[in-house]
Amino acid sequence: MAVCISERKGTRKHPVPSVILKEDHGIVGDAHAGAWHRQISLLADESVDKMRAKGAVLQAGDVAENILTKGIDLKSLPIGTRITIGEAVLEVTQIGKKCHNDCEIRKLTGQCVMPTEGIFAVVIKGGEIKPGDGIQPYP
Repeated sequence: MAVCISERKGTRKHPVPSVILKEDHGIVGDAHAGAWHRQISLLADESVDKMRAKGAVLQAGDVAENILTKGIDLKSLPIGTRITIGEAVLEVTQIGKKCHNDCEIRKLTGQCVMPTEGIFAVVIKGGEIKPGDGIQPYP
């Protein structure tokens, strides 16, 4: 549904028309890129809907996700799963994360779904991705 970046950690991300993923780095220009296990964050719009149902007005990137998906149960993907998005190949490295106390979303809504329903991945093969690109299992 959307691809998003932020220039600083701990802030909301903003949607962009496309992103370039760099192998073993993450999204070029995103604050979370680097040589570590959480280069890319993915969150399902259905998870964001749970927060919207509690009155939060949230747009793509507001929960600090790099990739907002629809129709995929991300949190059920086992660690080590490889997926293709556009030209890129990602490998799931973590499901959920500890929410830090400075989280803007937690301050705004009292809770955040990223710690329980977001997933994280590293870039195995780089390339450009954009909203509307399909997500498929890696062969």
